[in-house]
Amino acid sequence: MLSAKSLFQEILDDDESFRLFCSIAASGESQGGWENGRIAALVPATERDLAPKIGRHGADEDKHGRIFNALMKKRGLEPVPVPDDTDYTMLLERHGIGLAHEKLKGETPLTVQDIVTYLAHSRVTEQRASEQMDLLRRHFADHPDLGRAVRMISNDEDNHLAYCHEELLRFARAGHGRVIQRTLRACALAEIRIYRDVSLAVMAHMGRVLGWPRAKSAALAAGIHAVYAYERFGGWRRMVSLRMPERRDALGGPATAAPEFA
Repeated sequence: MLSAKSLFQEILDDDESFRLFCSIAASGESQGGWENGRIAALVPATERDLAPKIGRHGADEDKHGRIFNALMKKRGLEPVPVPDDTDYTMLLERHGIGLAHEKLKGETPLTVQDIVTYLAHSRVTEQRASEQMDLLRRHFADHPDLGRAVRMISNDEDNHLAYCHEELLRFARAGHGRVIQRTLRACALAEIRIYRDVSLAVMAHMGRVLGWPRAKSAALAAGIHAVYAYERFGGWRRMVSLRMPERRDALGGPATAAPEFA
């Protein structure tokens, strides 16, 4: 029987599939670290109080990238190139979600609207990240190799999501509510399509590495399409709601250090 736990266990047990999984994850986290670092450097003068929190967000993402690379190193594995069709972060940027990299590579300060766009994009993508890491935490929190990493990254993603809720609500009170809702809706509808396409691509690559029979690959693809159908029908709305989080000022302190993997 196919389940999330058995599927990930199969990927974990094989060096080549584990290396591909960690390479994809490390690349995406490192890219997120760069993006947040540039946004923190370009925050407009009126929002300078946000810069340390955005910087903390970026530091967390960089740390996650290092963790995935360390997990590979512990098994004597080197990263592999990330296939373009599995590059979630690149595909989001290519479809106009978030802030364009050309803008982030410059030195012109961002606008308040840019910060609102960044936060709305992050609220959607951090929802996905929080849910994915919660799934892994439920199944692998006590795993001897992955447990510490899963618990730390999951906690960080929950902090990131809480921070997005709190800051977007602050901007909504300042008069940006309608723009926030429009941006959240557009981001969510684009994200669910990209997540579907990336999931299909990742499973196709994993299937080739692990030699899955056609029936298994077809079943997994059907499951991915079923998730997309649910999200397109209405599940996307969970990505656009805003509520004050229990974790207040979740990114108000310094980033925690990555654990050591002997």
